[in-house]
Amino acid sequence: MIDQHPDGYVKSVTSNGITRIEFYHPQSNSLPGKILSLLAEEIKNAGLIKDSSVIVLQSAGLKTFCAGASFDELLQIKTEAEGLVFFSGFANVINAMKDCPKFIIARIQGKCVGGGVGIAAASDYAIALETADVKLSELAVGIGPFVVGPAVERKIGTSAFTTLSIDASNWRDSQWAFSNGLFAELHNSLEQVDEAVHKIVTTLSQSSPDAMAALKKICWEGTEHWNQLLKERASISGRLILSDFSRTAIEKFKKK
Repeated sequence: MIDQHPDGYVKSVTSNGITRIEFYHPQSNSLPGKILSLLAEEIKNAGLIKDSSVIVLQSAGLKTFCAGASFDELLQIKTEAEGLVFFSGFANVINAMKDCPKFIIARIQGKCVGGGVGIAAASDYAIALETADVKLSELAVGIGPFVVGPAVERKIGTSAFTTLSIDASNWRDSQWAFSNGLFAELHNSLEQVDEAVHKIVTTLSQSSPDAMAALKKICWEGTEHWNQLLKERASISGRLILSDFSRTAIEKFKKK
């Protein structure tokens, strides 16, 4: 039961050629540094499992797929170096997803905020519930979607990314996300989402691992520099999060 994990968890299981990675945090599946580290590690490990051909990435619970960065942990950052370490956690997850030789299918059962949008974008194929609205809220708290930005822009294009980044306080519904390519499929019940996930991963689990690895590499051409780029972007967020504006904005969000 998820209520037995007050600090959250990341776990994975492999069966019938499919690896399922699940993450959870009691604060709307937000991502503190420990969860980010574990998630990157599990994704890397899943890419090395010989008996697995495809990965499903999902979160526990309903309503929210991922609420992005942990506000509690953001408020604990006191130096630029600490900020760099924290935001590098998002960089490590995004890079682990792009470098993984296996397709990652994201099961999006609820809303995506900030880094959650980045994770959805970095997946190779996202299947979402119609309640899975999206928001890049970073500008509203005095930073910006610097780390996840390249993944989101790659998936939905510069125009849609700019719209989502600037209008940081308002939600875009799941139909908008589907129309702009963030979601590959959109369904009106969780049962249909799970059926769609099962269908595609079953097919992929029976496909050529070498062919899929070659195709994934081609799909991600032009991102080879991200290991450096995303760390540089992390340093920008790590600096801006120390501002009085950010501190005040985060405290206001926490009180809502």
